[in-house]
Amino acid sequence: MWRQSKTVWSVAFACVISFMGIGLVDPILKPIADELGAGPAQVSLLFTSYMAVMGVAMLGTGWVSSRVGAKRALMLGLVLIIAGSAFAGMQDTVGGIVAFRALWGLGNALFIATALSTIVSAATGSVGQAIILYEAALGVGIAAGPLLGGWLGSMSWRAPFFGVAALMVVGLVATTLTLPPMPRSAHPSSILAPIRALRHRGLLTVGVTALLYNFGFFTLLAFTPFPLDMGAQAIGLIFFGWGVLLATTSVFVAPRLQRRVGTLHGVVGALLGFATVLAVMGFGAHSKPVLVVGVVVSGAFLGINNTLITETVMKIAPVERPVASAAYSFVRFGGGAVAPWLAGVLGERWVQLPFWVGASAVLIGIAVLLTAAPLIRRIDEQPGHGAEPVGSEIEAEAVTLGDA
Repeated sequence: MWRQSKTVWSVAFACVISFMGIGLVDPILKPIADELGAGPAQVSLLFTSYMAVMGVAMLGTGWVSSRVGAKRALMLGLVLIIAGSAFAGMQDTVGGIVAFRALWGLGNALFIATALSTIVSAATGSVGQAIILYEAALGVGIAAGPLLGGWLGSMSWRAPFFGVAALMVVGLVATTLTLPPMPRSAHPSSILAPIRALRHRGLLTVGVTALLYNFGFFTLLAFTPFPLDMGAQAIGLIFFGWGVLLATTSVFVAPRLQRRVGTLHGVVGALLGFATVLAVMGFGAHSKPVLVVGVVVSGAFLGINNTLITETVMKIAPVERPVASAAYSFVRFGGGAVAPWLAGVLGERWVQLPFWVGASAVLIGIAVLLTAAPLIRRIDEQPGHGAEPVGSEIEAEAVTLGDA
């Protein structure tokens, strides 16, 4: 799994830096609110605008990358991230930061969807091993982001934004110099292809599950710093511990769990564990030790779920992987867009409520996932847990979708 080409490692390195941006702003949410006179609901829009634009933009990522080539699509995404993060750090109002976080989200959409499909296509070994590499990059980036954000945020809330821009410049240079030219697709993707792909029940079901799971994920990420009420460095260290567990379980625990109990049981178990943690955090929302332990422990369940559910999407969909990635991301980031704002509004009234709403959404997500249990079990029945989309019936459905 670790013997990969220069192409794979170049994209993985850029992924690490890109994913730093998710957790980098977490330690500075409260400092921004305090300095700019905003409440949790207003500051949570930094996540909402980022996720909303990212989700909608996912529909066009395949259309762009298939026409300009994966390398140019990756570079364009990185340029937009650099511009969005740098200009966000120059703003003096929450509205200004929110606007440039939206530009950041546009760049991230183009980068993430193209990076995932590039790693899966170029990696040596099975699809599952490629997904683990991608999730390892995600985990390292998410773990390092809060730590760096807390350190820079202790100087100024603006510093993490400029830090992301600087790191992305490094990622852009690395991508430009080390990634070989990648030709355009022989069959350019339709901008409607991701919407058509959602006709497949398995892809839609897993996407809706991820949308509901993201309610819990981004409630944890965007709202917890407010009841914790700690400094940027302390918040950064707490979420660093969360990210370390997330990275560790995504790479080392998830594959073993999949082999032992199967993909479906692994995802359901991880989601049940995460929902339980959120519920406990709701009951102990006024206790900082409970919140700290809850944040860190949740990383273990999130790492397992991220790897298994992303792998499931890449295998269950009878469409090209860039299209599957775009369709899945479009649906799931809807939960990421709504959850931070909703958590901020609910938390201003009753601090326990966001965690309980997040836990309930995750439980509903489990119920939705179970409706596609036969399709997911068929993946596990294939050699290597379904290195390719499985079953002649699914392949026949792919032809139908392609004709549509």
